[in-house]
Amino acid sequence: MSTAAVRRFNRFYTGQIGVLRKSYLNSDLSLAEARVVYELGSRQTPTASEIARDLGLDAGYLSRLLDSFRARGLITRKASATDKRQVHLKLSARGRKAFEELDRNSDRQAAGLLERLHPPDRERLVESMRNIETLLGGKPESPPDLTIRTHRAGDIGWVIHRHGVLYAREYGWGSLFEALVGDVCIRFLRHFDPERERCWIAERGGLPVGSIFLVKHSPRIALLRMLLVEPEARGLGVGRRLVEECIAFARQAGYRKMRLWTQAELKTAQHIYSAHGFKLAGEKPHSHFGVEVMGQTWELEL
Repeated sequence: MSTAAVRRFNRFYTGQIGVLRKSYLNSDLSLAEARVVYELGSRQTPTASEIARDLGLDAGYLSRLLDSFRARGLITRKASATDKRQVHLKLSARGRKAFEELDRNSDRQAAGLLERLHPPDRERLVESMRNIETLLGGKPESPPDLTIRTHRAGDIGWVIHRHGVLYAREYGWGSLFEALVGDVCIRFLRHFDPERERCWIAERGGLPVGSIFLVKHSPRIALLRMLLVEPEARGLGVGRRLVEECIAFARQAGYRKMRLWTQAELKTAQHIYSAHGFKLAGEKPHSHFGVEVMGQTWELEL
């Protein structure tokens, strides 16, 4: 079943990107030729052996491709100053033009694939592609920068969804917990006071990986609510950054105290709260989520 699924995906995707056509991306190059041109255009004077190794090409086949490129005026060759057996390759002006055209057409093709999709589906597709590449041994990208922003349309629905999914999976908290999160989020949207309340979303690579809320409890007391960090972003300081945003805004808004309600099982969150000066103010068991847990109240004097 797994083998059949892989083969089916391969047939589908090769059709989507047109690799079986005689020419690639409306150029006069085959897919193999286009790959070699792309590598030549992306590197500083590589050798034929480096290209063959990295693309997994037979040395004889690559040699014939390079002879064809030279005959068509796409490349120049220069013997290595340190090893006469090695020849460095470089695109000619004509070859550089072919590379730039391929690059533009590749961007257009990728944009065309993504434009068919709604934004959330685009994010899912790109993340799935990253996962396929990583799982099959591809070189990981440089870690994307973490950004923190305030909420926008659609974010609150994501918060409810991810709380429901993650806490059911990790702690067994079911629909009652998700309903409680939904109630908090609905009240936030209906009564949002931008002068004294905030929701922040953490993003990496354009994808949401965390959230936190600050809501008004009284003129002097603010509530920190619903700190969430996605599993793939844990250990990267996301929770710390979100809590720091919360505390800084609470002080700026004129609150004198912050309070939060958490559960005894959430040890990582408790460590973050403690590190930022929160003190445990009380504990009380409850079953609001459908299971017996120990609720905790923590407070921070501002």
